[in-house]
Amino acid sequence: MTVLAGVRKGARGVIWYLKGVLGEDAYEKYVAHHAACCETDAADFDGAQHPLMTAREFWRDQTDRQDQNPQGRCC
Repeated sequence: MTVLAGVRKGARGVIWYLKGVLGEDAYEKYVAHHAACCETDAADFDGAQHPLMTAREFWRDQTDRQDQNPQGRCC
């Protein structure tokens, strides 16, 4: 491994960590969770399937939930 490759690998690790701390990876986690739930149990408690939200819909829902139930955050 060259020095440049090591620096790139380290930078990717830092970026990955910061995305997790700042919550930027929330949509990716949602998509993975949705895929896992759909494989094991395609229907929720009332028998209806939940379609996968787009990234825009997900972040709008996330913002609405935060506005309805405020918790500790910077803004």
